[in-house]
Amino acid sequence: MGFTLTFAPLLVLLVVLLASAFRVLREYERGVVFQLGRFWKVKGPGLVIIIPVIQQMVRVDLRTVVLDVPPQDVISRDNVSVKVNAVIYFRVLDPQKAIIQVEDFLMATSQLAQTTLRAVLGKHELDEMLAERERLNADIQQVLDAQTDAWGIKVANVEIKHVDINESMVRAIARQAEAERERRAKVIHAEGELQASEKLMQAAEVLGRQSGAMQLRYMQTLTGIAGDKSSTIVFPLPVDLLQGLTEKSKT
Repeated sequence: MGFTLTFAPLLVLLVVLLASAFRVLREYERGVVFQLGRFWKVKGPGLVIIIPVIQQMVRVDLRTVVLDVPPQDVISRDNVSVKVNAVIYFRVLDPQKAIIQVEDFLMATSQLAQTTLRAVLGKHELDEMLAERERLNADIQQVLDAQTDAWGIKVANVEIKHVDINESMVRAIARQAEAERERRAKVIHAEGELQASEKLMQAAEVLGRQSGAMQLRYMQTLTGIAGDKSSTIVFPLPVDLLQGLTEKSKT
C-alpha cells in the first residue's frame, strides 16, 4: 500500500509530461522548435511531438495579416501638411526568420510601415497623392517588401485609404480646379474659332473660283432669312452682285 502511494505522484507527473509532449498544429500554423535554447527545426502541420523540458516550441501563423496603419502626419514635397492612413497585407514565409531575426514581427512591421509611409509620400506632391495612388501604393509595397525580407515576411499589397486635407487647402484646391476648368473652356473656344476660320477660308476660296457662286450663296441666305418671322431684314447687297445684274441687263 505504501509502495503504491509513493509512486502515485510520479505516475501523475509522467502522464502530465506525456500529455504536454503532444501538440497539434493547424494547416496554417508552423512550430519553430528550440532544443536546449538552440534552433532545431520547423515542424507542422499536424501532430508534433516535443520532448518536455529539453525542447520548446513557438507557434507561427502563416495566414495573411491585415495591418491598419494609423493616420500619419505627412508634409508633401510642395509643403502641404496632410494626414494619410493605409492598410498593409503581409504574411510570414519563413517562420524561422520571423521568430529569430526580430523580437515581435507584427510590431516591427507596423512601425516600419508608419515610417515608410511618411518617407515615401514626403517625396511626392499633393496632386500625386490624390491622382496617382496606384503608383504610390506600389512604391511603398516595394520598399516594405525589401526591408522585411530579412524577417521572412512578404508584403503582398499596400493600399492608401484616406488623404485628409485641412479646410483651407480644400478651398484652395477648389479654386485651382475652377481656374483649370475656365482655362480649358477658353482653350476649347479658341480652338473652335481657329477651326471655324480655317473652314471659312476654305469656303471663300471655293466660292471665289466661280463668279456666280457668291450670288447663289447670297440668294440661299436670303431664302433662309425669309423663313424667319422677323419684321425687318437688313441685308447688305454686294457690289459684285450689282455688277453681275448690270452685265446681264446690257446683254
